[in-house]
Formats: sequence, structure tokens, C-alpha cells
Amino acid sequence: MSDIERESMEYDVVIVGAGPAGLSAAIRLKQQDPDLEVVVLEKGSEVGAHILSGAVLDTCGLDKLIPDWKEKGAPIKTEVKKDNFLVLGPAGHIRVPNWPMPPLMNNHGNYIVSMANVCRWMAEQAEELGVEIFPGMAASELVYGENGEVKGVVAGVFGLEEDGSYGPNTEPGMELHGKYVFISEGVRGSLAKEIIAKYDLQAGRDVQKFGVGMKEIWEIDPAKHREGTVTHTMGWPLGSNAGGGSFIYHLENNQVYVGFVVHLNYKNPHLHPYMEFQRFKHHPEIAKLLEGGKRVAYGARAITEGGYQSMPKASFPGGALLGCSVGLVNVPRIKGNHNAMLSGIAAADAAVKAIKAGRASDELSDYEEELRTGEIAKDLKKVRNVKPLWSKFGLTASLMLGGIDMWVQSIFKFSPFGTVKHGKTDAEATGKAADYPEIEYPKPDGKLSFDRLTNVSFAATNHEESQPCHLKLTNPDLPISVNLPQFAEPAQRYCPAGVYEVVEEDGKDARFVVNFQNCVHCKTCDIKDPSQNITWTVPQGGDGPNYPNM
Repeated sequence: MSDIERESMEYDVVIVGAGPAGLSAAIRLKQQDPDLEVVVLEKGSEVGAHILSGAVLDTCGLDKLIPDWKEKGAPIKTEVKKDNFLVLGPAGHIRVPNWPMPPLMNNHGNYIVSMANVCRWMAEQAEELGVEIFPGMAASELVYGENGEVKGVVAGVFGLEEDGSYGPNTEPGMELHGKYVFISEGVRGSLAKEIIAKYDLQAGRDVQKFGVGMKEIWEIDPAKHREGTVTHTMGWPLGSNAGGGSFIYHLENNQVYVGFVVHLNYKNPHLHPYMEFQRFKHHPEIAKLLEGGKRVAYGARAITEGGYQSMPKASFPGGALLGCSVGLVNVPRIKGNHNAMLSGIAAADAAVKAIKAGRASDELSDYEEELRTGEIAKDLKKVRNVKPLWSKFGLTASLMLGGIDMWVQSIFKFSPFGTVKHGKTDAEATGKAADYPEIEYPKPDGKLSFDRLTNVSFAATNHEESQPCHLKLTNPDLPISVNLPQFAEPAQRYCPAGVYEVVEEDGKDARFVVNFQNCVHCKTCDIKDPSQNITWTVPQGGDGPNYPNM
């Protein structure tokens, strides 16, 4: 699209994504130098619209960024009071006591929060410092400089024709240029994916691994509500079919976050992560909590799980990757927001130092060094083997081996296992349909469990139907010619929003249908498709889920 004429705006730093990483970077930049021109682009209709609420927050990142966050009214109020860890069987459970858990697994002192509301509050702090924040502005293209460096991004393109061409009503958007460009799109963002490939940032690193996390917000019977209680489960219903587990967080106002994570390295293509989540809620221990309550919101997103050994190089010519664009989730703790904030702070510090030295559009090597040796590295290195041990040896053995590994590293600062490799990508891990049994799932009852399309309506997702489909098929024939006969076309099942379906009608060839209007931007399809035929790209700004301001 080099022939398209666009206006351009110049900034010191351009930040893509108003999540905890991007907003932390923006705030830190202005704290360090109030004269810097900083802009944050957010594809959601508002800050927080695409943040799937419900997390236990370790405030170490926020403590460093805004030490007086309590006095400033941050929406962080529900401190963890009780920590439960359960291993579920089909009809019962075993509670794992807290005392054998490594110290890092302790949630006391952390807070149950809506990260959407935390990000909305952080955006207010950033704007008070003079940061410009543009919601509803999807960054759809990278702008490269003469030497191949990232110079900026294209944002605000609206009104494309259905085939992706520019028509008479197309708004071409504008180019936003920066001395440095920070990419904080979250998991598997389209710009980060392009940058990692262009500059070969994954070279010498292990493959990245992912999970899909699905979450519902429930209002429950006040008699059953235990504000500040955190419960994590493993085991049933996944068993040996897949790794993963659940979390249940009791926040204020008789609400609970009910979440379920399935690791995307599962082999059986008949597995249906969404239906595993719905089945989970019928476990006696979970059902007795939810019965009589009502679900008020639903959402889903992919989660980076590769850990320290899978982090790509985070600095590139002209900018840096932040937060989940790098993959900074501590898997056993199910926490990444603290590291996202710390990454934003570190990138900002490196950029301020570079700009003061008269530099621009080069690599922020100080940032990469900090990620590899600083606070984030210390957090992630000690848990780096938990996920690959789980994948190789299963739940029971990995609980023991992972626990031993974390204890040894906590005390002696080394791992008896060294660094365990992940092996295949999640797409490559998918087995052939003929080699695995089909899985029968119970029909949702409409009380505790729900069909996908009904639940998607509780994500308030919306896409302008006349725009191009943002889910791109490299080869439109592959879903039917390859994925259907070999893998029973798993896109029908791994998508938690019912975007993909195979339509088979009498006397007609099977058709692969993409209902992109349902998309909640989880990016599971981009990760798990065994043919790697699907590329997730940004739709026009403001489209997608609109998660509630709970």
C-alpha cells in the first residue's frame, strides 16, 4: 500500500496497546522526562475493552511505577485472604496443603482485581502526565525506515472494501512515527509476529508455548461468597487428554471469576477446550458454589506459557516488544501482569537513556539485558521447567518434579534439571484424528453450562460485517482438503467463540465457514491450526469484545 497517501505525526515514543505493559511504559516515560511526546494506540473501543478481567495481581510492578497507588484510588481493594489448591477427580477432590508449596506460590499479599479497571485507572494516570491515548485506533501496519528499522505504525484505517481494497469511503488512516516504537499488543499480536519473523528474534530460543484461557464472571448466592478466597484446581475433567486447570477468585459484590485454562499442546484433535470448561462447572465442588447464581460475562484469550527459555529477543531496530508480546507469564503462579508492568518500566528507562544520548531508531540493548538478568528473569528462571516437565511426564509426576525443582531453586539457586526444552510447537503437537478417540460431551444445561454462541453474546463482541475478514487463510482450500480428513478440522472445536464451522449439505461439497463476527480476539486459531494456515490480524479499530466495566 505504498501508493496510499497518509498524514503523519511525529512522537518520541509510539506505543501499540493500552494494556499493563504499554501503559506502564507510557507513565514511566513521562515520569522520567515530562517533555517527551508519547502516544498510546488502543484497538479496543475504550481502554480495558479487550482486557479479560479477573486476575490475582502481584503489585510489585505497580509498587515500582506508582508507589502511592492506594492513595491515588487504584481499583485494587480485595486482598487475598485464603489460598486453596485442589486436585479434582470425577466426583471428589483432594486438597493439597499449603505448607509443601514453594514460597513463590503463596498468594497472600496479592489482590483479586479486574485488570480492565486497573488499566482504565492507569490510563487516567498516564493522561494526567500528558500521554496521548487514542482508543479505537487499531495499528494495522508497520512503517519501516530506510535502513530497515521500525519507524512507526499505520493506525486508524476504516471502511475497507470486503476484499481488503481501498474504496471511495475508505479512511486511509495515518502514520505515527517515533524515535522508538513499543509493541505491547498482548499474546500473538500481528505486528509482533511480523517483527519476530523479520528480525529472526526467536533464533537460539526455544519454541513459544500457549494455552487458551476461558473465563466467566458469576454473581453467586451471598451465603456462598467468600471475599478474598482464591482456589486453583487441576485434574478432572482434562485427565490425560490435556494439561491445564482452573481458577476461582472471589472478589467483592458477591462476584466470582471462574476461569479454565487448556494447554494448547494437546494431541487429540477431537478435544474441545470450551466444552471441557463447561463440563468442569458440573463437578460437585464447583456446582454447589455456582448453583442459584448467574453468569454475567464471558471471554477468552490465549496465554503465553513458554517461559524464560521461550522469550524471543525483545529489542529490535527501532523499538521493543513488551509484556505478553514477549511472553512473561509465570505459569505455575498464573500471573503475568506484574512482569508486563516491569517490562514497560524497563523499556521506558532504556528509551529515555537513549533519547537523552541523542540516539533514535536503534536497538535498546539495555532493555534486552534487563529482561534477561533483572527482576523478570529472576521471577521466570526459577519456574522455567514446570511447563515442559508437565508436558513430558503428566500431571502427577510434574507436581512432584516441578515442586522439587522450584524448592531447590528457591534455596540453592540452581535447577537439578538444567533447562528442559519444550519440543514441538502447539500446532505440531496436534495428532491425526484417526489415531485418537472422539470425545462425547454432555449437552449444556443452560444453568451451569452454556453453548458457545450464547456465551459469546456475553462478551459483547461486535465486528462491522462489511469489513474484510480479519482471519486470513493462506490457502482457502486447506481446511477441507487437509485439515478435515487428517485432523477432523479442529478449528471447529479449539475456537472458544464458534468462529469456524464445516458445513456439510446433501449433494454438495463440504464448506469451511469463518464467522469472524463472533471473534473475541483470543488468537487460538493462529496458534493451534495444525497447517498454520490461519493468520489473525487486527480488524478496524473499536471492533471486537467489549468486556464489562465490573
